[in-house]
Formats: sequence, C-alpha cells, structure tokens
Amino acid sequence: MDSPVHDDEARTRLLDAAEALFYAEGIQAVGMDRIRTESGVALKRLYRIFPAKEALVTAYLERRDRRWIAGLREALAGAPDPVEAVFDWLAAWFSEPDFRGCAFLNAYGELGTGPAGVLDVVHRHKAELRNLLAGLTGPGDPPGLTDQLLILVEGATVVAALDPGPAPAHHAAAAARTLLGRAHAAAVRA
Repeated sequence: MDSPVHDDEARTRLLDAAEALFYAEGIQAVGMDRIRTESGVALKRLYRIFPAKEALVTAYLERRDRRWIAGLREALAGAPDPVEAVFDWLAAWFSEPDFRGCAFLNAYGELGTGPAGVLDVVHRHKAELRNLLAGLTGPGDPPGLTDQLLILVEGATVVAALDPGPAPAHHAAAAARTLLGRAHAAAVRA
C-alpha cells in the first residue's frame, strides 16, 4: 500500500505539472494522461488523489490563489505607498517570461459557469483581491473607489496577457494616482 508521505509527494508533483500545463496551454487542452506523464505519477495514484479532472483543476487554482495572494500581501507589507506597491508588484509579474494572464480569468473564460468547484475558487480569489484593495482605501474615500481600483488591476492584467511586460501596470498605476488624487481633492473640498 502507498504511504501518505508518498501521496503527499505525488500530490505536489501532480499540482506542479497541472499548474505548468494548465497555465501555459489551457485547462481543456491538457488531459489527465498528459498530467500523469509530466508528473511521473501512476494513473491509478493520480485518480486516487484527484478522482476527477475538476478536483485537480480546483486544487491547482486553490494553490495558485494562496501563492498569488501571499505574494501580493508580502509586497504590501510595510510599503510606504500600498497602492503604488500593488502596481509595482503587477509590473514585475507581467514581466515574468511565462506570464499568461490571470489563471482565474483564464479558467473562467475556458469553463464558464461550471464546474461549480472551479467557479467557487475563481469567485473567492476575486473577492480576496477586492478585500485586499479595500484595505488600501480610507474612510474619507468615496464609495466605489475599491471597485475602481479592482477594475484597474483586472484591466491591466488582461491587457498584459495580450502584450506582456510592465507597461499595462504602469498605465494602470498612473490612472490610480489620478483617481486617488481626484478622490482626495474632493474630500478636501467637502
């Protein structure tokens, strides 16, 4: 019988292979046999750990969510200008050689409103991103500012998926500065 330690190692190898392949090529383009081949995990063990492709896709997105959110939180920790830090972090991410856009928007674009487990992870990720951005706004900021920042982040990510590099993050940061400047000027006038 396989030991739990071996299952943990196999799970990690499966998730590593799934993340690399799903992110680079798309979820629907990559079958379970390809994941098995790339991971070196026997098919029987693969299906014992992830009984269906939906379970593997969900686990891949959950792990990616934890890493992505942790990376953004780390960039924000102690930053003198947290809003600028968000866009600096995005610029670095957009410049990575294997950048292919937002894994969560990509998954939603491929799979639409189903399967439910995948859709749930996508919604939770976007809610967490919105919560992080809400923490950057102050009590005197106008209603809707968080959602406007979210649109700038998401829009920059989509544009960068089409044309990778830091420019979309820099443009979005300039728009955020304008938006925040107007919000703060309006608060002073009020």
